[in-house]
Amino acid sequence: MNTNQILNVLTLLLAILATFLPDAFAYWGLALVVVGLVSGFMNPLGDMTARMAYTVAAVAIPTLANGLDAIPVVGAPINAVIDQFMVAIGAMVIANFLLVVKDQVMSSGN
Repeated sequence: MNTNQILNVLTLLLAILATFLPDAFAYWGLALVVVGLVSGFMNPLGDMTARMAYTVAAVAIPTLANGLDAIPVVGAPINAVIDQFMVAIGAMVIANFLLVVKDQVMSSGN
């Protein structure tokens, strides 16, 4: 497994734990943001299309997942896991944005 796969599995595990054991750890959100930032800085998205797709996904998928609440018993927990997962994806998008800004600032000095 490469680091990207490990970080994705860790993110999914944290999202599941944050959903089903919210009182076990007070900082699930922070843990998801940290993993997302690490993922974004370690595995930057190379092209603008991929960055835009992840940005749109970070905004749209939690909204679309709200429709899962209509499924009895399992819909709400699945929606919650997706919402938690997308917290990390949002942090990854922010890390990629910061890398793009850094590249623009650093290249403008040449």
